Amino acid sequence: MVMKGQKISERYQIIKSIGEGGMANVYLAYDTILERNVAIKILRGDLATDEKFVRRFQREALSASSLNHPNIVEVYDVGEDNGQYYIVMEYIDGKHLKTLLKKRGKLTVSEVVDIMLQITDGLSVAHDSYIIHRDIKPQNIMILENGMVKITDFGIAMALNATQLTQTNSVMGSVHYLPPEQANGKGATLQSDIYSMGILMYELLTGTLPYKGDNAVEIALKHLKEPLPSILEQLPNLPQSIENIILRSTAKNPKNRYLDAREMHEDLKTCLEEARKNEPKIKYKYPEFDYDDTKIMKLMKENKKTKEANEQEEQIAKQLNTNETKKQNKLLIILLSIFTGLVVIITSVVLLIPAITNHAKIEVPDVVGMPLEEAIDKLQDVGFEVSDKQQEISSSEVAEGCVVKTNPAVGTKRKKSTEITIYVSTGNQKIKVEDYVGKNYLEIKGALEARGIQVIIEKKDVDDDNKYSEGQIIDQSVKEGEELAEGDSITIYIPNIVKTFPDFTDGSFNLTNVQNFAEANGLTLEVETVETDKYPAGTIFYQSKPAGYTVVSGTSFKIRVAATPQNNDVDADNIGVEDGLQ
Repeated sequence: MVMKGQKISERYQIIKSIGEGGMANVYLAYDTILERNVAIKILRGDLATDEKFVRRFQREALSASSLNHPNIVEVYDVGEDNGQYYIVMEYIDGKHLKTLLKKRGKLTVSEVVDIMLQITDGLSVAHDSYIIHRDIKPQNIMILENGMVKITDFGIAMALNATQLTQTNSVMGSVHYLPPEQANGKGATLQSDIYSMGILMYELLTGTLPYKGDNAVEIALKHLKEPLPSILEQLPNLPQSIENIILRSTAKNPKNRYLDAREMHEDLKTCLEEARKNEPKIKYKYPEFDYDDTKIMKLMKENKKTKEANEQEEQIAKQLNTNETKKQNKLLIILLSIFTGLVVIITSVVLLIPAITNHAKIEVPDVVGMPLEEAIDKLQDVGFEVSDKQQEISSSEVAEGCVVKTNPAVGTKRKKSTEITIYVSTGNQKIKVEDYVGKNYLEIKGALEARGIQVIIEKKDVDDDNKYSEGQIIDQSVKEGEELAEGDSITIYIPNIVKTFPDFTDGSFNLTNVQNFAEANGLTLEVETVETDKYPAGTIFYQSKPAGYTVVSGTSFKIRVAATPQNNDVDADNIGVEDGLQ
């Protein structure tokens, strides 16, 4: 049990618990050597006593510590203290995507594209080194207040072995995002991460998971055998380019997926361009559903089998193998005949119902462009119900008061009496674009999205970081005076500013330089003067934030500055201890 105030490895002092899970507990801790807050994840339960897992965990976590990218949570340290195995990471003051989804229900298209661009950008660095995450899900994606995304849990995710479905019929990890090949007992590849990202993207857009079931094995089987539910039925206005990305990511056959995160990232960068919105629907080059699900089926049968069923099977076997009387044999023949008849009836019903149902379905007629009343009459004449609540939508092609589209869409087949929602044109309601350069992108993004405009935020390299503030708009794809209609998109560019701490101890900085740096970046500076004859007076010989560490406004850091000793009886040993911290 980890307590508040406890020190791990005589270095990381526990402040409070910030999360609990099946594999590990997460704590906010203070690194007493580098004087910074960190997140420390401590393994729990059976994993901490599984030597094979621990060795793999340590090896993979150390491998993950080599990853350096703004969208990946940095791993600082991996270790063990009194049988407790831990991983020390960058502390992120943000929320999980799962928490955001619970609060918002679902996200806008532009928000999802921005999030997925950041995730794929981070994973590209990992995939370049052939490091596979293996557990991409909303709970492992953090989002900061400024919209920056951070991928977490590389160390633990990579340490999980590939035979996840065979451990006491349970699934380690998240079966809702599990690639078919892993559900089938095969090893993970770079394309396994791609599949999980496709499921994640589907969930962020719709607020729902594509595959659900009563247990983990049932859900895994759906990943293996069932096609992805149509996202356009839930979001009929979604650009075809977005659906294509999801379809390619979630292909059952890995050959039909993106090769790696970088290829997916490149596709995402252009998916909201006007020319791609109505591109043809993707067609798979290789056959799908090419999996042997015997292993999953066996597990499912074992999972559903009850004690009563086992006893019944034993009784039937006993009856078939014992030498019964003639009367018992006749009874058995009667029972078998009844059973055979039931099987025939059930099989017939299963085969006939889809055929009967299909005959009962009718096609949604084409009412696009018709006046509202005329469209309602046509839909009702063929047997559909029409929703009392029509939706309004801007259109430059359909006249005001006429039908733009329906949900379900024109041409799809539905049962009689299905309720149809009609989208009515409000005409061509365009807004005139202003010059947004110099303004904060969050303010402009919110104002435009409120008018139905899709806003894409992209970072752009600049020559001089000091010339721009974080979040300041430096360019825009649609220029001042041009018009945008609802559903159109605009790309807003902000400076790609990544400020890091310089090495203040290299002899080229004085106290005034550091004070100016702290003021310019919104940092709280603590200056400690240390009497020592080891350094000339005024020398900065220690800084709490190491050189290269990312500057985050609002944080604090400390420096130590040498001062001339008041007497010659300076404790050199103590000075050495102090200096050893630098």
